[in-house]
Amino acid sequence: MEKNNRFDSGLSTVKKMVSQEALENMSGMKNISPDFWEMIVSFGFGDVYAREGLSFDKREIITLTSLITQGAFDQLEFHIRAALNVGLTENEIKEIIIQCAAYVGFPKAVQAMLIAGNVFEK
Repeated sequence: MEKNNRFDSGLSTVKKMVSQEALENMSGMKNISPDFWEMIVSFGFGDVYAREGLSFDKREIITLTSLITQGAFDQLEFHIRAALNVGLTENEIKEIIIQCAAYVGFPKAVQAMLIAGNVFEK
């Protein structure tokens, strides 16, 4: 896929997954590094998330699990919001976190649950 088509596809995908506010927050990256912003949108959302084979909700289950496993909590709020936007329920997200506790430990699961709780309150 051509460079501009990948970016356009990625931007279209992001718009399907997150609110306009989340997109605006995310796009602040282009002020820091336009090249990195293009990479995030083109690769992450144009090449990966836009692929056929898995629905957005399944992709978000994988992403939430991966972020929790890594302890990448700075990205977790964005993806919890995206998960809710693509159809996961609060209860499903809580169950994902509980499932992760058995494999990644309670400290990471506790932090993830606190972040999820903050998102659910908003």
